[in-house]
Formats: sequence, structure tokens, C-alpha cells
Amino acid sequence: MAARTKDDILHYQERFDEAHDALYRWDMGAAAYLIGGGCSDDSFMDFRAGLIALRCDRYEKAAACPDSLADHPAVIAAAEVHRDEAFFCGEVDYAASAAFERITGDSEDFHEAWDKHRASRKRFGQGAEGMGEVFDFDDPREMRCRLPRLTALYPRETPRQTSPSSDAAM
Repeated sequence: MAARTKDDILHYQERFDEAHDALYRWDMGAAAYLIGGGCSDDSFMDFRAGLIALRCDRYEKAAACPDSLADHPAVIAAAEVHRDEAFFCGEVDYAASAAFERITGDSEDFHEAWDKHRASRKRFGQGAEGMGEVFDFDDPREMRCRLPRLTALYPRETPRQTSPSSDAAM
């Protein structure tokens, strides 16, 4: 991405944010929670970034049905060896700023340019209603009902971390 222009990088960031925001839902958070053995807010950001880094068809399939991640080879392999890093890829969150810094030589240039770019665009993020129905990630029956295939891959009766509360941001 570093061979691109500053405008190309800003447009990439805009598309990345749209794809990232589209995954900011309770059902996707539950999938990250199962696959990651728990999931903090930062981990959920990294999980969504990792999904964006997948091929377009894989991203779209996961976005449409988070339980479909149970078919992904990386998820299956991670579950078999009891590892929890499938798709958690925080570096992807910062690809645009790293590319911008390579062009300009200054890490702050991206943030200033991004703030100006965002201010010039009308952006309609999803509200809380776009996140879907709130449910308890610590309720094994609820998780089996909503994500049956992922729950079968990652069975656990006791959580490793607390799920986000209904009044807290993921």
C-alpha cells in the first residue's frame, strides 16, 4: 500500500472503516468471544480487522453469518490445538497509517490528513440498533442457540473473560 498516493490511502481507510463498522455487532462479538476464549474491546477490533484481511468472499460470508466461521480452516485448526488467535490481527488496523508514514516520514501526518478527510465526508455510522439483539455471551445455551457450529468447535461451560455488558461498548 505504500506505493499509493496519500488520497488512495485515505480512501482505503474510509473503506476499511466501513467494513470494520459493519462487523460491529453482537453476533460477531459472540463469534470473537468463542474463538478468542473471551474478547476485550481491543481484541474485538483486532478480530474484525483480521476478518477484513480475508478474501472478499470469506469476509462477506462471515459478515452475513458469523457462525459460518466454523467452516474456515484457520478456525478449525485453532480449535483443534486449543489456540485462540484465529483472525486476531491488530496490524491490519494500522495499515493505512503505516503506509502514510512511509510516504511522508511522519507518523502524525496520517492522523491530521485523516481528520480533514473525515470532516469533508458525510459519514453515517450504524447506531446501537444496527448492532442486533443483545445477548449474554456467558450463557452456554444462548451461545449454542445463536452460534451452534462455533460453539461445537469451542465448547466451554465457563468463560475465560467477561463478555461486554449490554450498556458498555464492545
